Amino acid sequence: MRKHRLPQKVCLFVILLAVLGWGLNTRIHRSGETGSDTEQQSVIMDVARGIFDREPSEVQDLREQSIAETDEGGYQEYYFNLLGDDERRIYREMLDGIEKRENNFYLTTSEETKINKVYHALLKDHPELFWVHNRQEVYTTSYQGKDYCEFAPGYTYTDQEVEEIQQAMQNACQEVRSLIPEGADTYEKVRTVYAYLIDHAEYASSEDDQNIAGIFWKGQAVCAGYARAVQYLLEQLDIPCIYVEGDTRDSDEGHAWDIVQIEGQYYYVDATNGDQPQFLEGDAVQFAEHKTIIYDYLCPFPQEYELVYTASDEFPVPECTATDKNFYMLNGACFDSYDYQSLYEFCCMRLDNGAAVVRFKFRNQEDFDEVYQQWIQSDGDEYIQDVARYYMGLYGLSTVEYHYGVLDNLKTMYFMF
Repeated sequence: MRKHRLPQKVCLFVILLAVLGWGLNTRIHRSGETGSDTEQQSVIMDVARGIFDREPSEVQDLREQSIAETDEGGYQEYYFNLLGDDERRIYREMLDGIEKRENNFYLTTSEETKINKVYHALLKDHPELFWVHNRQEVYTTSYQGKDYCEFAPGYTYTDQEVEEIQQAMQNACQEVRSLIPEGADTYEKVRTVYAYLIDHAEYASSEDDQNIAGIFWKGQAVCAGYARAVQYLLEQLDIPCIYVEGDTRDSDEGHAWDIVQIEGQYYYVDATNGDQPQFLEGDAVQFAEHKTIIYDYLCPFPQEYELVYTASDEFPVPECTATDKNFYMLNGACFDSYDYQSLYEFCCMRLDNGAAVVRFKFRNQEDFDEVYQQWIQSDGDEYIQDVARYYMGLYGLSTVEYHYGVLDNLKTMYFMF
């Protein structure tokens, strides 16, 4: 949110102008120079105009500085690269002032639309600037006829809290690095970050829910906090990641997610939707293995994801088209068509490998609907009961309890034993 404050220096300028005009007029008369009063007043106004039209030295210095094309901290700055040259200058001015946590500083523009655009780009590129992310008001003080302003972002945390949060961020980075196997490829690193955040955070509203402080400091956030945390951790691992905001179909609520580059292809990553502890029916959440991790939102099929979420049109984002890093594709769990024997054998194979969760996906709605009707809605449940009997024989059990979960929009089905 942005609010304007009325110029605070106008009255002072008028007073100084009157004093200066009186002094100049006195000096002119004492010097014995001739000329009409009109000519004298013109000279006075020209001198005064030259003084007051002059920009503050800080603004002049900003205009003379070169624009860094890359970030010293190693951030990708996707949105920075979408800006024009003058907007990039403002971006660097904002970044410098916010990094130093200055209460107010100059920008070399007074155009509110441009300031809004650049500020949004900056926040999307820099998740580490958490102290300006959470519902703080931003003020600009502009001056009539001047092409600069004073910018005052609202800050959230004390210096001590900033240190605590930054330490928590560093600890999270170290923990994630320790979880990544030696020689892991980019996908494995992305998967590790995705699972780590879901295991260590809870979807909940709080005073810190819009930024990474909510995730790393309090362990609670909403979609903006999750998406910024994914971006932060992946960029620490030198993996290009773009923070995205947009809309949810059939809802007035917005949503935030990420676009990640893996082996030259772009994929959606939505850790928020991956954290659904109540996803499975009944009391299945008591089971330990992957009880909160829904891998459907790790590189989902783009055409399915886009049926629900649409990116904001404020900035263009890369098109996602690839599917080969989809969790089900990588694990042989995506079926082009439905055949009972093939699906039964897949479930048995997963149980043979020690899995407590059996999950699979279909490419088309018709096959998914048929499996849903036969394996879940059917009165006899004979299809899933075949798998349950196999499970009992595998472990020498006389009974077994199982639960299921369904993601209709992604055409996936889960069974937990």
